[in-house]
Amino acid sequence: MNTRTGALDAVVFGVDVQSGDVRGDAPSYALVVFDGRETGVSRARQDGERSDGGEEVERDVVSHRKLRRRIESEEPAIVATDNMYELAEDKDSLVHFLGELPDETKLVQVTGAERPEPLSRVASRHGVPYAKEPMKEAEAAARLAAANVGQEVSAFTNTTEVKVSRGRSTGGGGGWSEDRFTRRIHGSVKRRAREVESELEGAGLDYEKDVTEKYGGFSQAIFTVSARPQDIPVSRERAGDTRIEIERERRDGIEFRPLAKRRDHVVVGVDPGTTTAAAVVGLDGSVLDVFSSRTVDAADVTEWIVEQGRPIIVAADVTPMPETVEKLRRSFDAAGWTPQSDLPVDEKQHRTRDEGYDNDHQRDAMAAALSAYDAHEDQFERIARKVPPRVDTGEVTARVVAGEESVETVLADLGEDGDGDGGHDGADGSEDHQPRELTEEEQTIKELRKQVERLQDHAESLEDTIAEKDDELAEKEEALSQARSDERIEVRRDSEVTRLRRKTERLEYELEEERERNENLEGKLDRLKALWKLDHSNFADVSEKKQGLTSVKVVDQFTTGAIREADESIGLIEDDIVLLRDASGAGRSTAQKLADVDPKLVLRTGGLSDVADTILFEHGIPVAPAEMVTVQEVDELAVAREEEVEAAIADWEERAEERRRDRNAEMVDRLISEHRAGERGQSD
Repeated sequence: MNTRTGALDAVVFGVDVQSGDVRGDAPSYALVVFDGRETGVSRARQDGERSDGGEEVERDVVSHRKLRRRIESEEPAIVATDNMYELAEDKDSLVHFLGELPDETKLVQVTGAERPEPLSRVASRHGVPYAKEPMKEAEAAARLAAANVGQEVSAFTNTTEVKVSRGRSTGGGGGWSEDRFTRRIHGSVKRRAREVESELEGAGLDYEKDVTEKYGGFSQAIFTVSARPQDIPVSRERAGDTRIEIERERRDGIEFRPLAKRRDHVVVGVDPGTTTAAAVVGLDGSVLDVFSSRTVDAADVTEWIVEQGRPIIVAADVTPMPETVEKLRRSFDAAGWTPQSDLPVDEKQHRTRDEGYDNDHQRDAMAAALSAYDAHEDQFERIARKVPPRVDTGEVTARVVAGEESVETVLADLGEDGDGDGGHDGADGSEDHQPRELTEEEQTIKELRKQVERLQDHAESLEDTIAEKDDELAEKEEALSQARSDERIEVRRDSEVTRLRRKTERLEYELEEERERNENLEGKLDRLKALWKLDHSNFADVSEKKQGLTSVKVVDQFTTGAIREADESIGLIEDDIVLLRDASGAGRSTAQKLADVDPKLVLRTGGLSDVADTILFEHGIPVAPAEMVTVQEVDELAVAREEEVEAAIADWEERAEERRRDRNAEMVDRLISEHRAGERGQSD
């Protein structure tokens, strides 16, 4: 009986389980593709037909996987079913199914919302052919959805998260240094994020931005956009250094929305002013929609209300009713409602506590509509009890409330007999009707009804008490939540202080290490400078220009470690003059290490070991007692007279020549002895 918009001019999939069960064996589905467009796209069909109205109908039996593939490839406007859980085994699976639907495709349960009706009843009410077999049920679902019958199943809000992030790891690669590679990636993310932001602004979309800054740019940027994915001029992509992910914000649960704008009878609340707000409440007390704007006029508000339904009551939250609201009421010929006194803010907050709204204006309009519904709820229920089946309760309610007619008059005018099922309530009948004496059974029923009414009154009283307790509990929970929030803030603050303190200690430790390192380098630099500023006043025969000096490099001990330390601190190179403070104890490897330097002269303090002496001699490295050369030292740096160095070298060369002669003589004697020994052996 509800007025609806015309049939959809689009493709609709009707689906019903043919065999199996989505919770167990792999199911097969009866699929009916209903194309209401006059020029339908030609498709390969197993069993297709065209109706006289220009509709394309295709019937097929498909698996669950094939059904998903066809939905993805053909992107129908609606996937219609009589039970959404025939497509998913549980709530999580249903949410996953909804998340994989194309952006323009809706899942519609044609039998209603949380408490669906039998498909046969819905089909009969809307004049759609029905038979109890899967293919016929699938076709009935498709035709009902095409006629805008049913509830859209939604698990997502109209808010979408667009995330711009790195498209690859920052571990480096391709010959780039790690820092440069990381900087390039973060710079690319930052540039792409700015491009996305520019596109969102160009489309006039509201959004919030949250970026994570990293070395060289952004590691990610998240845009929370107040729009659906299909309304956003950005798509998913992965290109080079960046990628874009798009995900709709998920609701806490599953939500149902009427497929079409229903023209049911409604209660309207209006809050006029600089920002005008309006709210629509159904005759069951549920909030259907709410909006507010600073730019609309009375005509825009009227048009919006017309799209939502047919007002029975127009309400305001203040008394007397504002003139703009009164004009709106008269335009709909609806009843008016205002409170006895202006609704207090706390009462409006309490009445709308379970509803969502964006601002105080929407809250006030919603509170007005809900309060008007509360005032007429008992009347609505009485009217509903008297209205027979197959009669539009909303139409009767509108004429009784707004037109101040009686239920009986309205029913008679609609051509219905008011003495039907409601006759036993004593609400209908004429003045000359003579009541008959009740039977014992009817008397019992009457008493039981009175008892039920008393119990219902008591239950309502208990519900009021529960509501008060719930309010008290909500206040205490809010206070507890605030206390916990304050505690979490304090904990985070303490954690941040601790982190910063540790960071400060680490930086102070690193600073101290750098200071020590600088001091060591400054000391070494001072010693190097001192080498060139030596005061040679102790050398009596040095000229005023201090010529004839050569540097001497000091090694504390004739060990491998001491040689390495001297090399690291002052450097040991070829033709150096090396002073060994303690020349004893050197072995073969140590002597070889010094020989590899190939110094010009080695001055020793103490005696060399035989093996060290031999290795240095064999490498032709002069060795002289330290007493032969006058050495002046500053730390590990020193200088000596060049003429004394040359004299020491000349002395070593004389001794070396004599040592070579002695060695040659010993070698000749040894060869002669070996030769003679060999001749004696032969003669024997």
